[in-house]
Amino acid sequence: MNTLTVLTPGLLTTVQDLGREGFGGMGVSASGAADALALRIGNKLLGNPESAAALEMTLLGGAFQFSGETWVAISGSDFGATLDDQTLATHTVFKVRPAQTLQFGPTKSGARAYLCVRGGLDVPKVLGSRSTHLLSGLGGWAGRALRKGDVLPIGSDLMCGTSADRSAPWKELESRRGTIRVTQGPQCESFSEVARKQFFEQSYVVTEEANRMGIRLKGSQFEVASTGEMITEGVSLGAIQVTPGGQPIILFVEQQTTGGYPKIANVIAADFSSVGQLRPRDEIRFELVSMVVARFRYAEQERFVITV
Repeated sequence: MNTLTVLTPGLLTTVQDLGREGFGGMGVSASGAADALALRIGNKLLGNPESAAALEMTLLGGAFQFSGETWVAISGSDFGATLDDQTLATHTVFKVRPAQTLQFGPTKSGARAYLCVRGGLDVPKVLGSRSTHLLSGLGGWAGRALRKGDVLPIGSDLMCGTSADRSAPWKELESRRGTIRVTQGPQCESFSEVARKQFFEQSYVVTEEANRMGIRLKGSQFEVASTGEMITEGVSLGAIQVTPGGQPIILFVEQQTTGGYPKIANVIAADFSSVGQLRPRDEIRFELVSMVVARFRYAEQERFVITV
């Protein structure tokens, strides 16, 4: 069996696939890749199933070696990848031989890069997924971020399609991090007209506390919804809660499954990948769109994935 050895893990490197749906009632959010679009593209370039498990690196990448000849693809943000000091392109398939060192540095663009391997990472499934859920310690490799010396098994590539000399158009994959499109949240009308206007007109800065559970933002404070004492209710991926202090939080892939703060908006599915690439100190604005536009943009994104 071919394996991947971690020489250095980077800042926060975990095993992720497309997540474990259907366990919110048990308090387990889906987890999965923060930029699922990048993961899907990397896997498609290799001929893997789109849901194959890969490494997700955050802000600073690691260094890795393989026990056998391996085809890999890097997707997501540019982490300055090199193979024995030879610079590698993002969203392109290439071969790695035994004893060669695949090295990643600090990000040059967004927050996350993905190392996809032909055959996928063959770690055990937990609740139907290989994704690491850091909050609960489920899945991935021992339920945690990778450490130096970890050795991960790679799956068989017998069922994979062709992969050599493939690439995806970089321009089509550039993130829209500056503007995040949203639809109205369930408590949107509970906010005053002035508060709603301020929410959509101002810019926000991503704080240092942003993580896979939630993207905490900082902007000018505004009036919080007068909903009285809300009953805790289920929350969805991409819901934007407003804290009593008047600051928004975008609930993300490891979000709590219930919450009691009012939700002014919800990120559209086509922009989840952009949220996954937000870094601390990035500046964003929100753009309100209709459900018709949200569905159209998602369908447009899906059409692009099909062409890869």
